[in-house]
Amino acid sequence: MAERNTRAVSDHATDHATDHATDHANDLTTDRAERFRASLRAYGRNATSFQLLESDFRVWFDESVGSDTTLRDTSEGEVQPAEPLGVHSRHAASCAVAYVDTGSAWVVGGEPLAPEHEVHAVAERFLDAAQRAGKRAAFFATEGRLVTSPRFERLLLGQQPVWDPAEWDNTVHASRSLRSQIRRAQSKNATVRELQINEIARGTPLRIELDALVQRWQAARAMAPMGFLVRLEPFTHAEQRHLFVAEQDGRVVALLSMAPVYQRNGWLFEDLLRDRTAPNGTSELLVDAGMRRIAQDGVRWATLGFAPLAGPVMPWLARVRTMATPFFNFRGLYAFKAKLHPHTWEPIWLAHPASTPWWRALADALTAFANGSLFGFAWRTLCRGPQPVLLAMLLLLIPWTFVLAALDTARWYPEPWMQTAWVTFDTVLVIALALLVRRWRSWLGVTIATAVSVDATITLWNAVTWYGPRISSVTDALLTTIACAAPLLAAVVLWGTVRRQRHSGA
Repeated sequence: MAERNTRAVSDHATDHATDHATDHANDLTTDRAERFRASLRAYGRNATSFQLLESDFRVWFDESVGSDTTLRDTSEGEVQPAEPLGVHSRHAASCAVAYVDTGSAWVVGGEPLAPEHEVHAVAERFLDAAQRAGKRAAFFATEGRLVTSPRFERLLLGQQPVWDPAEWDNTVHASRSLRSQIRRAQSKNATVRELQINEIARGTPLRIELDALVQRWQAARAMAPMGFLVRLEPFTHAEQRHLFVAEQDGRVVALLSMAPVYQRNGWLFEDLLRDRTAPNGTSELLVDAGMRRIAQDGVRWATLGFAPLAGPVMPWLARVRTMATPFFNFRGLYAFKAKLHPHTWEPIWLAHPASTPWWRALADALTAFANGSLFGFAWRTLCRGPQPVLLAMLLLLIPWTFVLAALDTARWYPEPWMQTAWVTFDTVLVIALALLVRRWRSWLGVTIATAVSVDATITLWNAVTWYGPRISSVTDALLTTIACAAPLLAAVVLWGTVRRQRHSGA
């Protein structure tokens, strides 16, 4: 994925003009972006605050008239010259809220950018503005300051590990397993270095290699790419970041992108991407380099970011944590961060108006992550053919094969040999899918996808010429529908799996 340098490119008129200060007719959209960046530098305290510069977000300025600013990429990913946020700008910091509009709700990333004593008031005025616009509102990944307001309730989402980088060297010396992982990567000729801004300009050889790494990493995920606070944009405002690359024998195998947390004089280890060919210990090697780099600057606060569903979450969320493992390994993510021995864990909350049920606010937040509707996200994930979906196809195919074998031959098959052929085909397909679920093989994936596509075509033809005229009951119609729809859906999933595995480098 190419980076997105954040710029404000358009103003959208809103129904709540009284909630904004008057804009001058000659205001430039870049001026509004500078104003927001000044606010970020002045008031950005949440670990997620720098992520508000990414392309999903709109900005609501408190006590000003005008319109929302949509932050988008207008530079086609080109790295801009260094521009310290809020420095040398004619804009003073303003109270601001960055949010994603899902259509029915405004979902905020973290908390308002405002002085400590104004956070509650700004949040409540934003809530009023959302209500006037006919929207619900929720604050995702807050760190606790909103929950004392009587207008808000809270839901624990997980925990955030925190380190003191000045103590990192002691942490490494005290952890035999951590030292072992770092040495393991080094013994495989893995090296880490910090990147310079000119190295990652669009079109440079290194940037092309890094973009390929990002693409492979995304393709290896079971779920479709998400937006909001997990959109993958590791080079947004690269001049403000620390970027480290891990290389093995001159080949890029991992990337670490770190984002500043201005009001804590701290850093978020935002994106840690590892190629499947990277030696064990590469991630730890990158974290070690990042911690030692910021320790040199006297930084005393750093986090690897939110570990969702970690800690004493509601019982049903704990069940989700277990059930969702084939698609997202919540426990594995927590375990990786925990083995780096953070000094403390901070709770992370979803804050929502007391008038909105917690489940509705959580659904709004998930919709923001889904880049649209939850149904659309589920469909995109299904079409990627993650292993749990392939396993489900395998398990469903077994009873279906028995159904085919038990059907009345004279009624459902033009010729007796066709029943034997279909049952044999599905039996072989069961065995092939079992092998594919156990270990991906490109040639086998393509072969199965091709065979299932042919199966879908033949079945549709038979449905028109043979099955259709013989349908005389609801059961007949159901069997015919399943017979036609199942191979079509399976073909879509299998070809999606083939494409994803190719992009991941498998």
